[in-house]
Amino acid sequence: MECGFETIGNATLIVHDMCPVLVTDPWIHGDAYFRSWTLAYEIPEEQLQAIHQAQYVWISHGHPDHLSSASLKLLKDKKILLAEHVGKRIFDGLKSQGYDVHILKDRKWTKLSERIKVVCISDFIQDSILLVDVDGTLIINLNDASDRGWGAFVRKTVNRFKTSFLLAISGYGDADMYNLFDENGHRLIDAGEHKKPFGHMVARRTELYGAKYFVPFSSMHAYQREDSIWARELMTPVSHHKIGFESEKSEILPAFIRYDCRKDQVEEILPSERWVKTLSPDEIGDSWSDLLDKEDFQQVKNYFSSIEHIDRTFGFINVKVGGKHHPIKLHGADVSYGITFEVPRNSLMTAIRYRIFDDLLIGNFMKTTIHGYDSRPLWRQLYPHFSFYVAKFADNANVKSEEE
Repeated sequence: MECGFETIGNATLIVHDMCPVLVTDPWIHGDAYFRSWTLAYEIPEEQLQAIHQAQYVWISHGHPDHLSSASLKLLKDKKILLAEHVGKRIFDGLKSQGYDVHILKDRKWTKLSERIKVVCISDFIQDSILLVDVDGTLIINLNDASDRGWGAFVRKTVNRFKTSFLLAISGYGDADMYNLFDENGHRLIDAGEHKKPFGHMVARRTELYGAKYFVPFSSMHAYQREDSIWARELMTPVSHHKIGFESEKSEILPAFIRYDCRKDQVEEILPSERWVKTLSPDEIGDSWSDLLDKEDFQQVKNYFSSIEHIDRTFGFINVKVGGKHHPIKLHGADVSYGITFEVPRNSLMTAIRYRIFDDLLIGNFMKTTIHGYDSRPLWRQLYPHFSFYVAKFADNANVKSEEE
């Protein structure tokens, strides 16, 4: 391809200018979220070669279906591009491993080739988006991000382009923490009720940004752990993204495409669906019967109690490991308001030590029970009081106090 782009895999965009120049979030090898997720589709050989030939790799955020360490090891010779995130955790981590890492100045265009330039925008929950100008065609790579103050800038930018493509996560929502229960053991998410057509929302979002085309993106994974395959009920077949999509201004395209800027031509890529083997937790070293020892518990206690907002908001955090409860008393005014995490020891301690607690939540094998459940809307049970302050601020930005 002389000039254009391709979409493939989970959230991978490949941009060409005579040769492959840029690839985003390349998840081409390995699993994610403690092996709960795997790729749903094969990466065809043509696109795989293009990924290996690209000069630049852009990483949107730290989730392992976007920042795949197993995949990056195969791309060690690339220039890694990152957002200007608070704390610089990804930058420092990759730099220490010998990668050639560069931070893109926020909202400033950077030229990558004769006909390709990019602008990156970060936000306060450590997500980032990338706008790519390919010889006058605009790609809006939102991946998992929602508008957190940058929407007006994006809309203003889109208005300058005749042709624009919006790439963004959509679907029934399994790419989030949905293994939630109330105190009576009832799951708070009803899979049947939750699987409603969402195409109309995708159409409105596409129109909101002023894009001509929408490409389903960042939604192509499969569950493989025995303790998370329940979430397969919430997975979104690629054909479902277009159901209910109606717009006089925008059009929805297939998830995997090749777009030629010179010819203004879209061609669908048809990758093979992968056969997914179900894995037992025991065979991957994450047994539910393993117990915490005193040192483990102290690490867990220090982890949660050191985050000021968690300590003063919740009455307690309880971890249930190997069938045994380990409550941590906190200083929230409502002593009944708390969370129990039932989780295997190995993945819990790995998440604590490496500050990747979001991987447990999104993996959907950990059972999360909300105590003091009341009239709060469901999304407020963990957002923002837990997830933002633990996963986004403390883990990713190393920010633990109100002052910070």
